[in-house]
Amino acid sequence: MNLSTFAAANKLVTGRDSLSVLPDEIARLGVERPLIVTDNILIQAGVVAQVEALLPMSAGIFSDVKPEPEIEIVDLCLQKIREGNHDGLIAVGGGSAIDIAKAASVMATNEGSIEQYVGTNLVKQPGLPLIAIPTTAGTGSEVTNISILSDKKEQVKKGIVSPYLLPDVAIVSPLMTLTCPPSVTAASGVDALVHAVEAYISKFASPVTDALAIGAMKLIAVHLPKAYAAPDNIESREAMITASLMAGLAFGNAGVGAVHALAYPLGGRFHMAHGVSNSLLLPYVMKWNKIACLEKLRDVAVALGENVDGLNADQAAEAAIEAMTRLCRYVDIPQSLREFNIPESAIAEMAEEATKQTRLLKNNPRALRKKEIEDIYRAAY
Repeated sequence: MNLSTFAAANKLVTGRDSLSVLPDEIARLGVERPLIVTDNILIQAGVVAQVEALLPMSAGIFSDVKPEPEIEIVDLCLQKIREGNHDGLIAVGGGSAIDIAKAASVMATNEGSIEQYVGTNLVKQPGLPLIAIPTTAGTGSEVTNISILSDKKEQVKKGIVSPYLLPDVAIVSPLMTLTCPPSVTAASGVDALVHAVEAYISKFASPVTDALAIGAMKLIAVHLPKAYAAPDNIESREAMITASLMAGLAFGNAGVGAVHALAYPLGGRFHMAHGVSNSLLLPYVMKWNKIACLEKLRDVAVALGENVDGLNADQAAEAAIEAMTRLCRYVDIPQSLREFNIPESAIAEMAEEATKQTRLLKNNPRALRKKEIEDIYRAAY
């Protein structure tokens, strides 16, 4: 490792009572006309009302966020910002709401169309002040510098990567995740596991990201099944949102790899939820990666609670993959693409799309060509 940098949200506030700092942070950032970016489900669940009740002023609400959000939703949010002359954003939701808020924040202060900022370090100046309040334990979007959006024309996901996308404040409270349904708890929780594992084996990992990734894995292995089985288990909810935060910090700096690269076509083309596609592909991609990171997969096995005493490197790596697979089964993650009615005939085109995800594939410990990607899709079919 010749050089390593580390970036995160400007300020992190964690703990069960962390939401109480919202009025102070709004004042510190000088926001007078905030816009809450969220979805209708969270409004109906009363989650947004908890945020509104703490604000010293009335806030506008943009509630058109959808899962796997399309680029056009950013334009709608931007229109809402301009109509209300809003001077700051509060993202309340999972990765979709936070990613929309990130993109809308910089589009409010940068000229042109959002398409011209797809890529790395193309955003020219900071956006509006942004506070991120996650309601799921999985994406880590509250501490990363990327916004992932779906392009419905090309049927692919695209990323805007910029330090200007890092939120000014991340408020991470387990109380905000209590209304999260079991299916979302499962998919987002394994998504956090994918972030931790891929960050740990990334070619750009560092001692700092390694420590965060391993710590996240340990928490997820113990607490994801508990949070899934008993949604009101506040101790496990707190452990999971902490693990999600740690995994977000890890992958936000070390990067993710082939699991995400292969998952993007599933989301863009077939609208499969990001957490589910990542979770489904994880063990199959890890089998491919195994020979390039045997020692690190031994560490993963230990972090996931496996006893690797007496096992050689290959056996320990297999134990890690089996532990991941078992955890996915515990929380009822689907095990094959066939379960989503994805036609086998689509594999070649998906593989071609995945090869274009060079931003992600460069992080992967083992190189993949189109043929190997097709083989992984077929194994997962």
